[in-house]
Amino acid sequence: MLGINGPEFILLLIIGVLVIGPSRLPEYTQKLANLVKEVRRMASGAREQIKEEVGIDIDEVDWKKYDPRQYDPRRIIKDALLDDDKPVSAGAPAAAAAVDVKPKTPVRVIERLAEGEAAPFDSEAT
Repeated sequence: MLGINGPEFILLLIIGVLVIGPSRLPEYTQKLANLVKEVRRMASGAREQIKEEVGIDIDEVDWKKYDPRQYDPRRIIKDALLDDDKPVSAGAPAAAAAVDVKPKTPVRVIERLAEGEAAPFDSEAT
């Protein structure tokens, strides 16, 4: 509760009683009780409004599946690349699921100039 421990809270209550005084204490106690009731009413009203608009009860939601800490991009990509049994997606055509995952390296052809031949020069290049 705002970083206040038990002894500090009791000390604040004692100071509050001394500052307010015994004559006004019942009035302020009633105001505090009304404030707590109003906050509870607003919280339950917000809960009912969410339930009405969204259509689900907040207590029934599985909050663990919405926890962003469970989504590790490295694990998701690794699982997607290593899992060959599942199709790409439910609506994907069969050809898309049958694509070979391993890329084929292109054959690189290196052309060498003959001994003593000058390299080509393009005067318009630069």
